[in-house]
Amino acid sequence: MLKLPPQPDQCELCERPVARLTRHHLIPKHLHRKKRFQKLFSKNDLITRTLWVCRPCHNAIHKVRSESELGLYHNTRDTLLELEELRTFVEWLKDKPEGFVPKSFRS
Repeated sequence: MLKLPPQPDQCELCERPVARLTRHHLIPKHLHRKKRFQKLFSKNDLITRTLWVCRPCHNAIHKVRSESELGLYHNTRDTLLELEELRTFVEWLKDKPEGFVPKSFRS
């Protein structure tokens, strides 16, 4: 059985302590069945390559690139943070308090 990484105490992008984190699949789940992704990544990688992130960071990740681009080119923490717009957002968010939700993400 594959072991998923345990949930940390802080967001793995902005590093804020957040009580409720979400699991971001660095290789989006709906791409796991695609032959291209099965050839590029092991089954273990497809399932376990994840980050625990706060909701604002999770939303920002999916706002900056398509699922295919995320899965092919931005499938590690480091490659995500190479995206200038995401890195700028994370830098801005990291000093905000735990419960802070950016206006553009409020429902």
